[in-house]
Amino acid sequence: MAFFPLLRPCEFNSVVAYRNTRKVLGKEFLADVHALARKLPARKHVLNLCVDRYHFAVGLAAALELRQVSLLPASHTSVFLQRLRQSYPDLYALVDLPQKGSTIETFHFSERTTGLSETSAMPNFPGEQVVAHVFTSGSTGEPLPHTKTWGSLVASSLAAGRALGINAMPGAVLVSTVPAQHMYGLESSLLLAWQNGLIWHDQRPFYPEDICIQISLLPRPRVLVTSPVHLRALLADAAPIPPVDLVVCATAPLDPDLAIRAENAFCSTVIEIYGCTESGQVAVRKPTQSGVWECMSGLVLATTGQGKASVSGGHVGGETLLNDSIEIVDKNHFLLHDRLSDLINIAGKRTSLAFLNHQLNSIPGIKDGVFVLPAKTDKRVTRLMAFVVTETLDRDALMKALRDRIDPAFLPRPLYFIDVLPRDATGKLPRLEIDRLIQKYESDSQETS
Repeated sequence: MAFFPLLRPCEFNSVVAYRNTRKVLGKEFLADVHALARKLPARKHVLNLCVDRYHFAVGLAAALELRQVSLLPASHTSVFLQRLRQSYPDLYALVDLPQKGSTIETFHFSERTTGLSETSAMPNFPGEQVVAHVFTSGSTGEPLPHTKTWGSLVASSLAAGRALGINAMPGAVLVSTVPAQHMYGLESSLLLAWQNGLIWHDQRPFYPEDICIQISLLPRPRVLVTSPVHLRALLADAAPIPPVDLVVCATAPLDPDLAIRAENAFCSTVIEIYGCTESGQVAVRKPTQSGVWECMSGLVLATTGQGKASVSGGHVGGETLLNDSIEIVDKNHFLLHDRLSDLINIAGKRTSLAFLNHQLNSIPGIKDGVFVLPAKTDKRVTRLMAFVVTETLDRDALMKALRDRIDPAFLPRPLYFIDVLPRDATGKLPRLEIDRLIQKYESDSQETS
């Protein structure tokens, strides 16, 4: 049985994390892990809801020591958490902020108050040990759990280090705008650091000004782990942007124009990661240089009998289907088109939601927007609708701009103006939230008609 260390390289006196601007040494982190592990309830499943990334990391490692499985859902709504409790009756939640109205037993994270414990060896864990059940975002339906073992996560992190060139940047600081509970956040804001000698930062800055402040307070080399939604908001802000040494982006395809602006603003290279909860990270590309994705080491692409693409080998293991329209160039390279569920056929004309959303968000004055295709019903003709956030455009101006960009068959009917889209922490729009939007605004329209 193969065992893999919690951190590598295994240096107890090296800096492994920043708590705001304070350095945390490896031996301090391990002391915090051991101290928490002694306090946690004896259960099989833990829901790690810690917002502070350092607290989350300590909780994840302590659960590893106790062979507890961490549950990492993208949605923290009371309804979904209640479903988790029904599926995992022994569940308890590890939290670092007060929880209101939760029916799940909670254990509050407490800081270590004693001195450093004597640590003679770096903890090692068997590769087959289950670390987490990571849930899909729910952007296409009900969130589903996927099991992640320690061996697969370690292999994935090492492969990503090589693919990003980040293994040649020892001591680089990772600043992330995405939560660690998400698969991308888990891999790229935390495990990437654990397995490649990098340093993770405990904060998750959200607003553009906060992101810039956090970056500027940390030493170089520094890496920004983010998403297209966060990048777009950051570049729209007038605040000066401090340089970073690498920008890593995922959760949705990055528009090449946005990538060019990001590279110019950060004086850096932008690298995208393609992956999904089912497989984890799969491939990388530099969007300002090429549209071709290159698989991480050990991964191989294939076409299935259903006309879909699959990936296998390396940290993925067995064949895993990919839910996107992928054009395979060779077994290690591909072009990414649209999610199969995003393809639309209206009056014999075809397009995709991704294309429509790109055109919508390219219109000057649009802060955010999304096209939606409601679920089919027997009571009505299904029509495309759109929700937009803007402070400068009215309906006539927006529809005129859309007519210049898309076929009239795909113009939204109806078009709703809202204050903010209900995106999750990674910038995605869960299908449940979209359905709620549709229900709310259609109900309001019926009442006023």
